[in-house]
Amino acid sequence: MELNLFNQPDFSGSDYNPVLDKARLTGQIERIFNCMKDGEWRSLQEIESITGDGQASVSAQMRNLRKSKFGEHTVEKRRRGDRKSGLFEYQLIVNQSTNGHTP
Repeated sequence: MELNLFNQPDFSGSDYNPVLDKARLTGQIERIFNCMKDGEWRSLQEIESITGDGQASVSAQMRNLRKSKFGEHTVEKRRRGDRKSGLFEYQLIVNQSTNGHTP
């Protein structure tokens, strides 16, 4: 299953410039989706290690994957280890109704 971004709407944000940012952000979200589509639980650091994308970018793209225009996938979040450590891990549950593609 692949994330189909061919006809994808643009990303958004006050600083977003499609000419400068679309290819970079599309690459990020594809790498993160492909890393997480197996449904395994991973921390932001683990995802960063696999994809090469910084933790802040990973976090932002995981939020994007919840949005309708990016497939409306489910992103679960839970604490890992000592609850006081503040470490969280994430799981992507692919929206099967779109087969990983944006409607």
